[in-house]
Amino acid sequence: MHIRPYTPSDAVAIAQLFTDAVHGLAASHYDAVQREAWAPRPPDFDQWKARLEPLQILVAQEERKGEGALLLGFVGYETNGHIDLLFTSPAAARQGVASQLYGRAETALSALGVQRCFTEASLVSRLFFERQGYGVQEEQCVERRGALLRRFAMTKMLGSGV
Repeated sequence: MHIRPYTPSDAVAIAQLFTDAVHGLAASHYDAVQREAWAPRPPDFDQWKARLEPLQILVAQEERKGEGALLLGFVGYETNGHIDLLFTSPAAARQGVASQLYGRAETALSALGVQRCFTEASLVSRLFFERQGYGVQEEQCVERRGALLRRFAMTKMLGSGV
């Protein structure tokens, strides 16, 4: 697995991976209506390009003989410590991809002097973030395209703030 910085040519693959992850990995936590509201099919690629533009993004990929580079996952974060997006391909779930991506993002944020990371974790990702040292600040219910989705506002102190 190779982790590298995002390039704009990754946007379509990221949008598709996000959509596949929501509809595949989140099926046990969110119903079909919620998943479709969260990740409409097909993805709006122009909207995704705009969504990704302000973020710092790292992508994980693997070279496959005869297939080229396969996107395994991505993390998108802001320099204020906000982990905005962290998704892995259903084909790469539970193989350490998210942990490695998150670790790289946290290292970069620590190097910038960020003392607190925060995120809005889905029902699926809450346990992952707890394993990274995050604590739940509050449970939230957000509306997406008419559907209500549960999530958790979570924070983690970095460095000497721990």
